[in-house]
Amino acid sequence: MSFSLPDFRRKWSCRGNMSARAAMVTAVLGLTVVLGDRAEARNYAAPLDIFGLGTPRPRGSAHSTRIPLPKPRPEDAPKAADEAAPEADGKPSPDKPAANKPAEAVPPPEKQLSACRIALTQEIAVAPSIPDIHGPGACGGEDLVRLEAIVLPDKRKVAVKPAAILRCTMASAIADWVRTDMVPLATSLGSTITDLDNFDSFECRGRNRIVGGMLSEHAKANALDVRSLKLANGQSIGLTDRTLSRDVRERVLHSVCSRFSTVLGPGSDWYHEDHIHLDLAQRRNDYRICQWNVWDPLPQVAPLLPAERPEEAPPREVAAKSEGAKDGAKDGAKDGADEQESAKPAAAPDKPAAGSGTNKPATKKRR
Repeated sequence: MSFSLPDFRRKWSCRGNMSARAAMVTAVLGLTVVLGDRAEARNYAAPLDIFGLGTPRPRGSAHSTRIPLPKPRPEDAPKAADEAAPEADGKPSPDKPAANKPAEAVPPPEKQLSACRIALTQEIAVAPSIPDIHGPGACGGEDLVRLEAIVLPDKRKVAVKPAAILRCTMASAIADWVRTDMVPLATSLGSTITDLDNFDSFECRGRNRIVGGMLSEHAKANALDVRSLKLANGQSIGLTDRTLSRDVRERVLHSVCSRFSTVLGPGSDWYHEDHIHLDLAQRRNDYRICQWNVWDPLPQVAPLLPAERPEEAPPREVAAKSEGAKDGAKDGAKDGADEQESAKPAAAPDKPAAGSGTNKPATKKRR
């Protein structure tokens, strides 16, 4: 029996088409039945699911459970209207931030006060704190105050004119110096201190204002230049005033040299001839500098004044003319006497005495 592909196509072509169409119709009908009865089909296993893996398991019946109810609201609890009041007013509660409000930046932690700042109270000095100064360069400092006045033990104030910008330690040292040493000195003079003459405090500069020189303690807010202390009776304690008593100036010298690490005044250099420089510079081995020469007071000599013009004296114009005429007459008389002297003949030389035997030349006598 022979078999060939063309013969097979001619023999089974119609039958194959009919069987394919029948299969398609069967598949469509099967899908319709499956989709229409989806709920019922879930309760039965698939025809080819031998082990029952695809069979959906029916859900168990729901058991009724008892849900506990909240406890009744106590009588002393706030009312719901009071709780909703902040939200009704448009103000968010402090516990819950507003949804549309941007997050605020966290403020930096507050700087802790130094021991000096805590000790320098308003009972000692009027010295408000100011921000730290950084620059230019190495100038500036921290823990700064503006020393405006010093409060005395009797609650009176010594004004610092102008106000000095200093470190807290330097301001505290100045206040203690005035309260402890200068108040008794003013009392011995019969008055009280009212003002402190501030010549210079903080200033970014070199020593003695020399450009490029070593940085001054003034640039670090660690120095103060003082010229005088004014008293209530109008008197002034000029620290470099030579008319002031030497004893008073020496008392000031000993007080400042025992308190401050640097004291410069007259005799140190010509930059400090009219004021006293005070600072708290830190040096090796706690080295101190005290250069202030207390000069002796100037001699009290009354100036020589001309005598008063007498009343019977002629006017100045007439006196000037008469003096000029007298001078001219004197000059004329002198000239005439000179002419007469020159007109006289020369005197004959002295002759030797007779009988001398020798002829000696004449000699002039010395006067």
